[in-house]
Order: sequence, then structure tokens, then C-alpha cells
Amino acid sequence: MTPSYKELCQFVCDVARSTGKFMAEERTCFDVSRIETKGLHDLVSYVDKESEKRIISALQIVLPESGFIAEEGTSDKHGERFNWVIDPLDGTTNYIQGVPIYAVSIGLLDGDELVMGVVYEVGRNECFYAWKDGGAYLNGRPIRVSDRGDIHDALLATGFPYNDFSKLDDYMEVLKWTMTNARGVRRLGSAATDLAYVACGRFDAFWEYDLKPWDVAAGAVIVKEAGGVVTDYKGGDDYLFGKEIVAGNGLLNEMILAKLTP
Repeated sequence: MTPSYKELCQFVCDVARSTGKFMAEERTCFDVSRIETKGLHDLVSYVDKESEKRIISALQIVLPESGFIAEEGTSDKHGERFNWVIDPLDGTTNYIQGVPIYAVSIGLLDGDELVMGVVYEVGRNECFYAWKDGGAYLNGRPIRVSDRGDIHDALLATGFPYNDFSKLDDYMEVLKWTMTNARGVRRLGSAATDLAYVACGRFDAFWEYDLKPWDVAAGAVIVKEAGGVVTDYKGGDDYLFGKEIVAGNGLLNEMILAKLTP
């Protein structure tokens, strides 16, 4: 039986908000001694882990048969049909440093299809969400991608490579082109937030490589339901597990893809 994605989405929004409240409260007395290093420039804190446990505990109640693909690995349960894709704290470095741009990101896979996404950006108390064929919303208000098609009028977003520098030279070429042609380029430090901002038209497009499924799952659903286009660097559909993504209003995507795959 297929659950109501709309009802599930409302529940997940509540879970994300509750988790975000916990994060904000912990930030006022954050214990820097409890920071761990997972890899080069890849940090995790007790807040990430506790947030993930809280999210998984809640989602197990509402959809007991589901499994989890979660950044901190606090559950290895695999669902035969449904699997949640979770980044409990997207923007950990921002959070640790006290930069107020970080988000809870929760997506849902039905088989191989992303069918729901919630991104709660804690600092601005903004909950972006969408479900399959249901549209995209920000705090209850419908949102759409922008209609800007001229690169000179566009505000773009990206993420800097931070531990995989194998494509750095190619990345810098694309960055140089966007910096000299677009209205501006931003790097927030949270891919989930970048994608949410594309969905509501604040950014016109976003690209990044070396991302994980939990970084993009929820945001990709929201962008697509907001009328946008999401692909990998070749223009295909392998953006969830393929470690590269281009998301935009559709008017600028081909232009950016042409620079990414000369």
C-alpha cells in the first residue's frame, strides 16, 4: 500500500523542525571537545549523531518498514521498498564555527525514485518541502524556480571541493567562467540549502561535485517539484549516487553543463 506522501511530508517537516530546535539549543553551549574528524576537512560532532538518532527514531514510527541511508550511519537497516536519505546536519563546519547556515535534510526513496524531500534551514526557520506531483513549498507557501535565462542576470551557487581535489583544475575553469559572466556566485557551505534556494528562486542554478546522496536527495525533489531541472554533469539522472549535480531553472542548465563537459 502506498502511503500518502503529503501526510508523510507534514510529519517529516515536524521532525525536521524539532531536530533543528535541538541543534539551535545545543549551539548556545556547544562542546568543541566533542568534534571528530571523519576525513580530510570532514568533521562530525555529537550534535550530528544525536540529531540523526532522533530523526531515525521518529521515522521508524511513521513508516516502520523503511530503511535508512544516513550520513552518520546510526542505522544500517535497509528497506525493501522505502528508504530515507538523511543528512541530520548539512553544514557541520558552519555549525561548529558559529556560521548560521545549516540544515536538516530528509529525502524518501520509493524503490529507486525520490518521492519526497524536506530541508529545514535552521537559522532562518525556513522549512522547504515537496512530495511527488504535489508541488514545492516554503513554510506553507508554494514556491517556483526563477525565470531568469540570461547568465548576466543570474545568481549562481556552488560548493568548493574540500577533500577531493582530483577535478580542481576543471572546477576552477568553470568557476572563472561563472564569476566573469554571472551576476554573482555564492558558496554557502550547505548543499541542501543551496538546492532549496534554487527551488524558491533565490539562486538560478547550483553545481557541485563530490557530494553524497544525503547532501542532495531532499533538495533535488524540491527543485524538481518547483519546476526545475536536476541532472549529473552529463545531463543524465545519476545525481543521487553519482557524486555530481547541476540544478537550476532549466534555462541555464545547458549553458552550465556545456562548461562542465567540454
